Amino acid sequence: MIKVSVMYPNGKDVKFDVDYYKNNHLPMLSNAVGDALKGLELDLGLAGRSEGELAPYIAIAHLKFNDVASFNAAFGPHAEAFAADVKNYSNVQGELQISELITF
Repeated sequence: MIKVSVMYPNGKDVKFDVDYYKNNHLPMLSNAVGDALKGLELDLGLAGRSEGELAPYIAIAHLKFNDVASFNAAFGPHAEAFAADVKNYSNVQGELQISELITF
């Protein structure tokens, strides 16, 4: 199992519309990739390490797939549409990381 994390950097001038992301972007993504998506979680950053410090990421979406090949097959054909939608909820681009998911 792999986890694809899309991490949106936080900062003083960052704009991020959580409602749009939750109610429009993530459902669009989920519908487009279909059954290849095995799980979806959203982290919303509250704080950083020190009191008063911003969280390093304003939001992180975690998408679970069986393997990299199934992610590429499901996500790739829609990548342009997903990227084009970013302007509707944020002024920053997300950083993408693919990780092997190990649970204990």
